[in-house]
Amino acid sequence: MKSEDRIILALDVAGYEEAIDIASRFRDHIDIFKVGPELFTSSGPRIVEQLNLMGKRVFLDLKYHDIPSTVSRAVEVAARLGVFMLTLHTMGGLEMMRQTVDRLVEVTLRDNITRPKLLGVTVLTSIDREVLINELGITHNITLQVRHLAGLAIKAGLDGVVASPNELEMLRFHYKDLLIVTPGIRPSWSQKDDQKRTMTPSEAMRKGADYIVVGRPILSHPDPSHALEMLIEEMRFGYSG
Repeated sequence: MKSEDRIILALDVAGYEEAIDIASRFRDHIDIFKVGPELFTSSGPRIVEQLNLMGKRVFLDLKYHDIPSTVSRAVEVAARLGVFMLTLHTMGGLEMMRQTVDRLVEVTLRDNITRPKLLGVTVLTSIDREVLINELGITHNITLQVRHLAGLAIKAGLDGVVASPNELEMLRFHYKDLLIVTPGIRPSWSQKDDQKRTMTPSEAMRKGADYIVVGRPILSHPDPSHALEMLIEEMRFGYSG
């Protein structure tokens, strides 16, 4: 897989037209686009449908977190939209994840639908140790929490996890075949903003990320096309596949 095929470009914008304009500008270089809560709330399923019509793959990052029956039904609907990957929160628990996997397998086999990759979100990149302890009441460190949640995801039958770059080495050591999607990627020339656990693309590639999610460093750059070129060069410096 080429380095650029590992990039998921986050369409972190509010409007449908703006999102499609971005996807159109980058369609020759990016295969996977992330649709998150803001864009999906404003645009609905049509944003996924249009990206599919453009021949692109969609990472639907809505981080489902609810009772098992609600999440499993929501994931079924997402699968029928034809998304490539989607997320739920591992903190929803083993039963929530397991029921969702079972329903997804049943529906996709029965109705001959391509099964999307199901990823478990571990600990958000905006959370640091202080927040984990003082606000969430989890006393062990982030690395142990991520390892524990990744283990639950595997036990439930998920395809992979979403985890910050800081946990990549640990996850790859313990779970060699796990699909890992990594946000919090900040090229050497960009700012961190509200992400607290970040890493450059070349470091993330070296440490074992399968896909990296990037949005603001590209889209907020004065020359987004040049920013993407610089990002790909950083990835190639750290990884050749």
